[in-house]
Amino acid sequence: MVKASLLELVSSRRVIITVGSGGVGKTTTAAAVALAAARAGRRVLCLTIDPAKRLATSLGLGTMSHEAQLIDPAVIGLPPGSKGSLTAMMLDVRRTFDELVERYAENREARDRILNNTIYQQIAGSLAGTPEYMAMEKLYSLKDDARYDLIVLDTPPTSNAIDFLEAPDRMVAAMDSPTIQAFVQAFEKGGSLSLKLLSKAMAQVLSGLSKFTGAGFLESVASFLTDIQGLFGGFRERAAKVREELKAPSVAFVIVSSPDPMAVTEAMFFGEKLVEGGMRVEALVFNRVRKTEIVDVSSPARIANVLAEAGVEPHNELAAGVLKAYQDASIWARRDANEIARARREMSSVPRVVEVPAFDEDVYDVAALTRVAEIVAG
Repeated sequence: MVKASLLELVSSRRVIITVGSGGVGKTTTAAAVALAAARAGRRVLCLTIDPAKRLATSLGLGTMSHEAQLIDPAVIGLPPGSKGSLTAMMLDVRRTFDELVERYAENREARDRILNNTIYQQIAGSLAGTPEYMAMEKLYSLKDDARYDLIVLDTPPTSNAIDFLEAPDRMVAAMDSPTIQAFVQAFEKGGSLSLKLLSKAMAQVLSGLSKFTGAGFLESVASFLTDIQGLFGGFRERAAKVREELKAPSVAFVIVSSPDPMAVTEAMFFGEKLVEGGMRVEALVFNRVRKTEIVDVSSPARIANVLAEAGVEPHNELAAGVLKAYQDASIWARRDANEIARARREMSSVPRVVEVPAFDEDVYDVAALTRVAEIVAG
C-alpha cells in the first residue's frame, strides 16, 4: 500500500535529495522535509542552491550563507530538550569551485595561476554543469560529517531535472573535446599561444578574434584551459565516486512535482532515469494540489441557499457567479486528481506519495513551512 507520509523516510535515511523541474516547489519541499526531520528528533543539515529571500525568511533567517547556520530551536517550534536541530547552508558555487582548485591543483603555483586568472574569475561558477557538479561535490564532502544525522539536498534549478546527474559528465567531457585539446596543445608547446599549431580554420577564427580582444585575452584563455586540464582527472574521479554513493540504501530521492501535466510527465521521465541509474526513488510529492469540498451545487438556487446559510444576502447574479467559480474550481481539482492518478499508475513502485494542497498564500514564513512539514510528515 502506498504511504501518504515521509515520516519513516526522514527518520531513517542519511541523505534525502529533492529533484524536479523548476517552479514546482522543490526548495520549499526540501526545507519542509528538513524541518519535519528536525521535529522528529534528528540533527539535520538543509543544503540549498536557491538564494531566494523568502526561503531564508521561512527558516527564520535574515539571509542564507555558505557557512552552516544553526536555526534557533524556538523559532521552528522544537520543544526544550529536543535532540533535533536544523542547520541551513546555501551552496556558493564559486567558493566550492575554489576549494576544488585548492585540493586538486598540481602545486601551489598552478593553484595560484588558476585562482588569479582573469578568465577563471569571470566564468567560475557559470560553466555549464558547474552548479550541479558542485552540489554533488558538497554533498560528498559532508556525507560523513558527524554533526548531522540527515542531509537534505535541494538540487539546482534546471530546465530539465535529469541535468543534475548528467551535467557533471558534460562539464568534464567539454574539457576533453578535440577543439579544447587543440587549443591547449598550441599553447603548451612554447608557453604562449601559437596559431601555427592550430588547424587553418581555427587559426583564422582566433586571429580575427584577437583583433577585437587583443592577444593577451587569448593568452589568458589558453593559460586557464591548460591549468584547468590538470584538475579534471580529480573531478572525473570524484564525480564517479559521488554517483556510486547516490546508489547507497541510505540515500533517498524525493521527486517533487506539481499536478501540471507537463510537470507530471517530466517527473515520470526523471523517475525512470533515476531507477535506470540504480538510484532509489522513495517518494513523490505533489505541491499546490487543488481540491474542492463536496457541496451540492447543481443550481444557482442551491448556491443561493448556501450563501444564505453563510449570512450572505444572495441574489441571482451573485449565485450564478459563485456557481461558475465553483464549477471551474471543480474542473481544475478533477484534472489535478487525474494527473496524480496517472503518476501513481506509471510509478507504482514508488512507496510514498504525498499531496500538499494549494494554499491561499505562498510559503514565506516559519508558520507556513511548518504547515507543509506537518503534511509531509503525516
